[in-house]
Amino acid sequence: MTIQQLEQVIARYGTEIYSFCVYLTKDHDRAEELYQETWLTITRNTEKIENSATVKSYILSVVIRIWKNQKRKIAWRSRIAPTEQLVEEAETGGVDMAEDSLTICLQKERKQEVESAVSRLSEKYQIVVMLYYMEELSVEQIAKILSIPQGTVKSRLAAARKKLGQELEAYIHA
Repeated sequence: MTIQQLEQVIARYGTEIYSFCVYLTKDHDRAEELYQETWLTITRNTEKIENSATVKSYILSVVIRIWKNQKRKIAWRSRIAPTEQLVEEAETGGVDMAEDSLTICLQKERKQEVESAVSRLSEKYQIVVMLYYMEELSVEQIAKILSIPQGTVKSRLAAARKKLGQELEAYIHA
């Protein structure tokens, strides 16, 4: 793959990959680090991206692999030398008075509740849900990225939907 082709890949998928990194890490600084590490890895292994049909899937598999490695390192370091986590102040955003503030408030609340419910799922369910709904990948593509059978992807999606349905029952019927 040439430099120009790599630039085209970055231009085409960069924003989606970055938003996926933010969603995985839930922290913009760590997402930026993950994003940069992903592109560095891909730059070193450009020969693996020759098939344009699976470029996005390959990039997402690199993101997930790096993220899991980073989580393992952080867990190991925290066992050796525990650190205190900094609590960030919640950002407050203003609401335009011309818009229906009640509708906006309800939409934000529902979105936060869904994101919160997804984040409470175990990692194996979270990743499958994010790849399926956020990245809109097929079951076959997810199975390939995670190196698991398609049936496992389907069962994880079904289990995650069931758990989310139970947790979000109040919002579903509202």
